[in-house]
Amino acid sequence: MARVNNNLKQFELGCLAGLDEETASSRVSQYERNVSAPDFGLACRFAAVLDVPEAYFYTLDDALASLILQYHQFKKRSPDSFLVLTLQR
Repeated sequence: MARVNNNLKQFELGCLAGLDEETASSRVSQYERNVSAPDFGLACRFAAVLDVPEAYFYTLDDALASLILQYHQFKKRSPDSFLVLTLQR
């Protein structure tokens, strides 16, 4: 889970993403438990705080989520190399 990997509490993630301090923890908890879902704008803010692509939040397949993160990290480290690898295929 991206939040845990970033050593953030639910409250911290919510506040960093711009949620009200009074409801930040409970709202993030609801999103993590699939009780409700954030709108796309809030998902984008979570992605920015956690340094993950937005697509990470929208896949049901854990293996695909892992690949999405790997792609994101590799692209950040070596954008030119990634482009070359992609175009060769």
